[in-house]
Amino acid sequence: MSEIEKLVPLDPDHMPAAIAGIHFIARKFPDIPQVACFDTAFHSSLPKVARMYALPRRLFDQGIVRYGFHGLSYEYVISELRTLEGKLASGRVIIAHLGSGASMVAVKEGKSIDTSMGFTPLEGLVMATRSGDVDPGALLYLLENEKLSAKDMSTLLNKESGLLGVSKSTGDMKELIDKIDRDPRAEDAVDLFSYRAKKYIGAYAAALGGLDVLVFAGGIGERAPAIRKRICDGLDFLGIRLDSTANEANAPLISSAESRAKVRVIKTNEDLMIVRHVVSLLGWKNP
Repeated sequence: MSEIEKLVPLDPDHMPAAIAGIHFIARKFPDIPQVACFDTAFHSSLPKVARMYALPRRLFDQGIVRYGFHGLSYEYVISELRTLEGKLASGRVIIAHLGSGASMVAVKEGKSIDTSMGFTPLEGLVMATRSGDVDPGALLYLLENEKLSAKDMSTLLNKESGLLGVSKSTGDMKELIDKIDRDPRAEDAVDLFSYRAKKYIGAYAAALGGLDVLVFAGGIGERAPAIRKRICDGLDFLGIRLDSTANEANAPLISSAESRAKVRVIKTNEDLMIVRHVVSLLGWKNP
């Protein structure tokens, strides 16, 4: 537990609640085994070049590296993709987990080779209230000129930015889509979310050396055809072509027959992935 508690600074939004839950169960049911399943584990395969920041080497040695998150979701999606696509799941795969928290992963031969979240879940895509990628110089400017404390900066980046910050109204994608025609700030938020995701798909296709399968997961990825269309429009050069009818229906396969890359929608199940790890670790059979 002391080792787990050292990790709180990496994920202050989630770790304290998880630790409190572990302590609560330990007090109430001390004989029940507990298993901690880390969202970072799937990304342990990241090559050094994808793990490093261009900071002084001493910081890398101290563990200031890119860890990645949403690993349980990605692991589940890959397991489902193996069932659906067989050998193709071991090819060049990009998974977009799009929800209140949003990230993307490049998977090759079933292993994570790059991912958009980094040292914390703040890096990468635009999210409901998180900023995603921001020039560090802009943050230094705010620290100097607006005299923000570290706590103020954390609140700004984690709670007041993203879709909420850009739209000035909500971090809920469904609400933003509903009023996109009458609220230009809502349109800006949706455009920025989609554009950032499109850029990451292009970058990860480059890292993978091509693309065989693109998978959408998470609340937005699974249930927002308008967002999937915005993201995929213009990606014909990667072999991505959507079937508009299938996309609107949130069908499992939304790419057209002419699409060189398959595009799928897979409902993720992180809870089931946790159960599988627990069963495996405790050596249970036929639970």
